[in-house]
Amino acid sequence: MIETLFPNVHWERMWDATVETIYMSLVSVAATFVLGILLGLLLYLTGKGNLWENRFVNSIIAGFVNLFRSIPFIILIILLIPLTTIIVGTMLGPSAALPALIIGAAPFYARMVEIGLREVDKGVIEAAQSMGANQQQIIFKVLLPESMPALISGITVTAIALVSYTAMAGVIGAGGLGDLAFREGFQRNNPDVTLVATIAILIIVFVLQWIGDRLTHTIDKR
Repeated sequence: MIETLFPNVHWERMWDATVETIYMSLVSVAATFVLGILLGLLLYLTGKGNLWENRFVNSIIAGFVNLFRSIPFIILIILLIPLTTIIVGTMLGPSAALPALIIGAAPFYARMVEIGLREVDKGVIEAAQSMGANQQQIIFKVLLPESMPALISGITVTAIALVSYTAMAGVIGAGGLGDLAFREGFQRNNPDVTLVATIAILIIVFVLQWIGDRLTHTIDKR
């Protein structure tokens, strides 16, 4: 049925491109989640009035986050080509896109983590301290659990942004649906490929949004 609607689509290539996009998205989301929480925690904890208050360290981390969050992704990919070549051994293919995806998304998510941590009621932290909780317990048993709905919502937004980043990365040879839409669809004047690739990306985005909404709802009910 689908084959008759889009006769000019090479379905094996479309499937391979979809798998590449999912691979880039999932790996980069997982790494972004870990790095973003670490950076966000450091931003929050070293901020004024918090557990590890340190203006100098906070300024350095904030500067790093603001710098990489501000660079347009397509430019960031080009800037990171030497680093990518060193790490991966090539600048082409799905794995070659991962350094730029992670470095581009982690600072963005770190700010969301910091905002989520700021929303935690100071009274809860003070109550934990009055009961003798140490810093590690406050971080892992108070701050992170209390802010988890906001952290899940933030990584959902970031994951959707990463899917669009993979499409941009495809334009310079990273593979995936963006690469297929550009080379097979645009350059060869095959609108069927572009349309199907767009639909596939939309489906991935809707699935990620649904998973994020379900997780947030489940955590909120606890």
